[in-house]
Amino acid sequence: MKPKWIGFGLALLALCGWSAPRGTGMFLQGRKVTVPNKVPLKAIPFDVTEVHLLEGPFRDAMERDARYILSLDVDRLLHNFRVNAGLPSSARPYGGWEAPEVELRGHTVGHYLTACALMYAGTGDERFKARANQLVAELARIQEALERRGFNRGYLSAFPEEFIDRVEARQRVWAPYYTLHKIMAGLLDVYVYCDNAQALDVLIKMADWVKFRMDRLTREQQQNMLETEYGGMNEVLANLYAVTGNPEHLRLARLFDHHRLFEPLSRGEDPLDGLHANTQIPKIIGAAREYELTGEKWYADIATFFWRRVALHRSYVIGGHSDGERFFPISQFSRRLGPATAETCNTYNMLKLTRHLFGWEPKGEYMDFYERALFNHILASQDPATGMMCYYVPLRPGAFRTYSTPENSFWCCVGTGMENHARYGEAIYFRDDRSLYVNLFLASEVRWSEKGIRLEQRTRFPEEDRTRLTFHVERPVRLALKIRYPGWAVSGAQVLVNGQRESVTATPGSYITIEREWRDGDTVEVRFPMSLRVEAMPDDPTMIALLYGPIVLAGDLGTEGLVESERYGPSAPRIGRVRPVDVPVFVTADVKDVLAKVKPVAGTPLTFRTEGLGQPREVTLAPFYKLHDRRYTVYWKVYTPAEWERRKAEIAAREARRREIERLTIDAVDLNDPQSEQAHRFQGENANEGYFEGRRWRAARNGWFSYELKVAPDRPVLLVCTYRGSEGPPRVFDIFVEGEKIATERLEIHPTELFDKEYPIPERLTRGKERIVVKFQAHPNAIAGAVFDVRTVAQGGQRE
Repeated sequence: MKPKWIGFGLALLALCGWSAPRGTGMFLQGRKVTVPNKVPLKAIPFDVTEVHLLEGPFRDAMERDARYILSLDVDRLLHNFRVNAGLPSSARPYGGWEAPEVELRGHTVGHYLTACALMYAGTGDERFKARANQLVAELARIQEALERRGFNRGYLSAFPEEFIDRVEARQRVWAPYYTLHKIMAGLLDVYVYCDNAQALDVLIKMADWVKFRMDRLTREQQQNMLETEYGGMNEVLANLYAVTGNPEHLRLARLFDHHRLFEPLSRGEDPLDGLHANTQIPKIIGAAREYELTGEKWYADIATFFWRRVALHRSYVIGGHSDGERFFPISQFSRRLGPATAETCNTYNMLKLTRHLFGWEPKGEYMDFYERALFNHILASQDPATGMMCYYVPLRPGAFRTYSTPENSFWCCVGTGMENHARYGEAIYFRDDRSLYVNLFLASEVRWSEKGIRLEQRTRFPEEDRTRLTFHVERPVRLALKIRYPGWAVSGAQVLVNGQRESVTATPGSYITIEREWRDGDTVEVRFPMSLRVEAMPDDPTMIALLYGPIVLAGDLGTEGLVESERYGPSAPRIGRVRPVDVPVFVTADVKDVLAKVKPVAGTPLTFRTEGLGQPREVTLAPFYKLHDRRYTVYWKVYTPAEWERRKAEIAAREARRREIERLTIDAVDLNDPQSEQAHRFQGENANEGYFEGRRWRAARNGWFSYELKVAPDRPVLLVCTYRGSEGPPRVFDIFVEGEKIATERLEIHPTELFDKEYPIPERLTRGKERIVVKFQAHPNAIAGAVFDVRTVAQGGQRE
């Protein structure tokens, strides 16, 4: 059931014309700013206080988000802060990343401040403002208590300042400045949207503390420290400078410019392979903000080149990017369809960056990307049943989405998730002095008070291919209405103004401009016919995705194995713990024939069915953003009939070999069972463990691990190991049996599936023995493993 308050509130706003104090938006326009931009923006976003969502999927998502935000307990969020400051707390701490033992604790408070401020700005509901003000008052008290307890003046966090000592010394610690950035950004948003002067006071004291810490370091030490994730410290300090006018705040922002990243980007070089993706994007947003405030083109070059590389070359079809949180070589795309693709935080930040670039140069390609990512990633990342959020949006064929829990997750993507669904109004409309841009087709309305305009957009897009705009004006006003002509609308556009057809000279990927004097009640109806199209992987033209207009279509593979414990809690699907599902492929003589064999399902918008294409069965295709409680596939492998026959034979041979290995197994270590490891006398040095798709693995960095396994004393034996390759440090290691090296293994990138390797064991090492010791020894500065399965197998005959 929808909460009565928010539906009523939005309707009331539309009637009364309520507007909160003018906020920052993304460019800090408005009365809070004392330092104007040095770069004149060609298009300015309407503030979230001026844009209100109307009935549709985005308002539904916003309402679910609002319910979750209001369900959280402020005292529980503050527990770790109070304990750190020596203040009493009777609250029960939250779990997940907010648990007292987790080094990132406290980050959620920053996101929560921002989410409350945005919700108040967008709805006018005083409960959000009250929550934000309550938090700020308590944080101010905690900041004072921390100083009394001996922390340096202005410090404010849920963890000890010793974490900062560690990051400055390049010792192991989990991203303390990342958390501080979230708190600082939240305080700034509460100051701007809720008129809370105390929030600005607390924030300025935090900035003074940052100055104290940074000024103690040499420039080399500062840059070394920036190798650890620090969020958008340069952005929030630049924004603070725009508010205070204090040049020290801009100087501090520049100290967080990471030159090892910025220098190659400024030269048009891409250094991103292997880097943690969401560590980099906030730095670039900071560069964008620094460009606006300083006019230094260096920053613009960095931001623009980075955006083009990520949005146009490094993103999946849904608009998200990264595998296992990292950028990877473009030549590996088709092998990078795993359970941990497309971290949602990344797309949150890419949309933020896109809004900046559109303001500099209002081009259609920016909003084409924005629309793709908004529908196919951000909207897809919220569970419509619970309002919970995705960490990753997995693109592994046969995967499914997993969601946070209300009290025991609090991942980074829960924090940005709380913000995501409060930010939908940020990019729908932009303006300049004489123009109003309609960028996105979302049911909404915008108020331009200076012009006396309220523009109402009614649409069921994307379930219908049209939108209707209605002007409500106090007096006739001359204005250029600029409506995005999507790059995907290759079948043309139809425009009616007050029911009369308007000629369209614009082309897809640009804007349709209608300049005239607008009167109260004038209407514009725009239709962009959608069509099916294919997008192939950059490294494999036979690995394709299907889209209808901007909407990614996914194959509906049913609900096999989707128990609640696997859907809620894990940050990525544990594929190994659910029943396997057959993923169809496409079989046709030519990839060009695919579209002709995908047919619409009558009476069901955006739904299609393959005909004479799917093997071993046909499949129904539906919008990816709607497949929340289903298994799915987004990318399809296309085979010719001859290739498919060969592929079936390969699969059959591999399965037969696996059955043969099982039949001939003498002994095996079950790595999912610690008792099995113990029974096989596990030993190791610098050994570690982890999970992939629900299966446990062993590895050792600059170390080793070993097991004792049974063998046949009088016949040849194979050692069979199951591996998965990975990026990062080289995975090169030697395999020893009874102290003698039998193989050197180098694991290459192989992220989407596990694979077996077989090693003959010299008979002299097993003859007359009941057991042998198998040891995996990493090469210097390398990793041994990850190993998922170790077994001894009788070679070439029956197992005795």
